[in-house]
Amino acid sequence: MFSKYTHTILTAFLLLVGCNLFAQKDSVIKVTATQERLNDKESVIRLKVTTAPGNKIYSIDKKSEESVSSSVLFDSSVQKELKGPIQESGKAITEKDSILLADVKYYKDSVIWSQTVQTPADKKEFEGKISYMVKVGDDYKNGDESFDVTVTKAELSAAPGSNPQDNSLWSFFLGGFLSGLGAFIMPCIYAMVPVTVSFFTKRSTTRQQGIKNALVYSGSIMFVFTLIGFLITTIFGSSALNNMASSAWFNVFVFAMFVVFGISFLGAFEITLPSAFSNKVDSKANLSSYSGIFFMALTLVIVSFSCTVPFIGLLTVWTAQGGKLAPLIGFLGFSMALSLPFALFAFFPALLNKMGKSGGWLNTVKVVLGFIELALALKFLSSADLAYHWRLLDREVYLSLWIVIFGLLGLYLLGKLKFHHDDELPKNDYGHPYLTVTRLFFAIGALTFATYMVPGLWGAPLKGISAWLPEMKTQDFNLNKVSAGSAVAVEGNSNAIKPIKYTDFLESEIHGVDAFFDYEEAMKAAKAANKPVMLDFTGHSCANCRKMEQEVLNSADVSSKLQKDFIVVSLYVDDKFKLPEEERYTSKRDGREVKNMGDKNLDFEATLTGAVSQPQYVFVDLDGKIIKNAGGYEPGIPRFIKILDEVKEGFKKK
Repeated sequence: MFSKYTHTILTAFLLLVGCNLFAQKDSVIKVTATQERLNDKESVIRLKVTTAPGNKIYSIDKKSEESVSSSVLFDSSVQKELKGPIQESGKAITEKDSILLADVKYYKDSVIWSQTVQTPADKKEFEGKISYMVKVGDDYKNGDESFDVTVTKAELSAAPGSNPQDNSLWSFFLGGFLSGLGAFIMPCIYAMVPVTVSFFTKRSTTRQQGIKNALVYSGSIMFVFTLIGFLITTIFGSSALNNMASSAWFNVFVFAMFVVFGISFLGAFEITLPSAFSNKVDSKANLSSYSGIFFMALTLVIVSFSCTVPFIGLLTVWTAQGGKLAPLIGFLGFSMALSLPFALFAFFPALLNKMGKSGGWLNTVKVVLGFIELALALKFLSSADLAYHWRLLDREVYLSLWIVIFGLLGLYLLGKLKFHHDDELPKNDYGHPYLTVTRLFFAIGALTFATYMVPGLWGAPLKGISAWLPEMKTQDFNLNKVSAGSAVAVEGNSNAIKPIKYTDFLESEIHGVDAFFDYEEAMKAAKAANKPVMLDFTGHSCANCRKMEQEVLNSADVSSKLQKDFIVVSLYVDDKFKLPEEERYTSKRDGREVKNMGDKNLDFEATLTGAVSQPQYVFVDLDGKIIKNAGGYEPGIPRFIKILDEVKEGFKKK
């Protein structure tokens, strides 16, 4: 009898073990491991875990001792490369389990576990295993799933149009070169060319020696200014420069600097470094050694400080929006343009006779640049004004100031305004002052530009300069907005849920679209309307965002499709609105405390896409998964319409 029951029990036990072993062989999850480089030092490994529809994948975040959970464990050989805790993303659900009688956290169908790691010098294999717990119906399935992924030092894949120059180093070089040409024609540099070149040719024993000295002199100028670009990059780093360029207080500082130098260029005062400093450097300059020639070049840099620093400041802000090499390449172009004339005139001294003599016209150039500096200063103040919602420079106020500045510039060029250091206009054969044709055409250009901006006071888009203007929402009286609103009313395409959060101080720059400004609110609206979501990562100070809105998104065909078929959420990455205490958190990506709206949106953009560029247009489904990343600034209405149609069709098939 005992033997019979023992046999039955043993048979049942073996069947149970055998079934369990068989079940363990067939995993209920699928793991896809990918890697993506975040920056020069960090990469992220993403483990996407999927299971059959309806199954529950338990979180790695264990709610209590009685709860169940999954876990991710990396091999001990790579532990030192891991940075920060594992991030978990997906549609999390927390509830009390009816069987365990404990709170559990799980994900339906899929979850993504992300681990930030140190980017290796070449490549490195990261191995590990996922110990999963999945609920299938009323059964709990557990097991281990191994993974391995190779992390390489591949170049970052930047979204198209991620900065105003599409990350092209050639554009930064060209911009720096043009800035150098502008600095060269300033009085404190231009007037030194004949003296400097003559000094080389007369003091050198042979023409070849004079050319050689001039080349060393030009090369030294290039070295000094390129060194500035190198130090800026090395000390601050490209990401710090980008953050600094979008900082409101930094923009206020640049505004003040431009105003001071603009007033100086108009002749109110002269800005110079302490003479003791320049005299000490000049005392080391002689032609007896190459080091002496280097100090001559350094003396030029110091003496020309008042003329070059506005160009250097603007160049620094501009190149900060590029990659790591942008400041270095920009300053290389700047120094090349500044030093090239010295070498050119040393090769061909006869050209000095054809070079325009320094005089009153150089002062005119300086005054013109003073007006332009004042106009540019407003752009930087506007960036801070928009980020903090001070409402000091609404669009019509900004335009009014520009109209006045360029109108006065036109009158100055016509000779109707005079500053204390201005020369008289040249006299004609009859002894009367007259305008040169060149000066007349520049005056026509300034007055035409001022006239062009006038309709903007009533809401004209002014597409040609939209990148430099404040956002259209700051316009108090906008005839264009009235007509756009009528058009939308005719269409009658409205969403079930209207945007509420942040609409008291934010307004969509896409005409006719009920854009949201909070991601969670937009996702609720998307689920209610069953529409895909377009994430518009933008910024108040983003010039290319304004251009993309005016040239593409505000076209009737695009805006109507966005309103009818999509939920649009504009996420400002530079807005300084302080988040409530309960919404603040510590970023799992970089460990920084997120306190304002802009930091929250930027952290979300970096986590979702691995990029921090604006504009960036990303389409996601109702679970927040990316359907398509349309990149950034790429003007072309047909291209964007094609993307909208593709996303719409892809969303319908899900």
